[in-house]
Amino acid sequence: MNEEYLARAKERVEGVRLLINGAARRAAELARGAKPLVPTLPNDDRSSLDIALLEIAEGVLIIELL
Repeated sequence: MNEEYLARAKERVEGVRLLINGAARRAAELARGAKPLVPTLPNDDRSSLDIALLEIAEGVLIIELL
């Protein structure tokens, strides 16, 4: 897991549990073939979780409690 992405994502989400659940759900979607919301290369070696955390850190994926 990319520690930089994690630290940046923590700043955007209120609560660690919410971040964990949101990132895990998004990572599962990406693993099933969902299109990433951030630019990636064809040979990208980042995990689905890293990409999910980056999406949250960049603000293109909003995780909030409804």
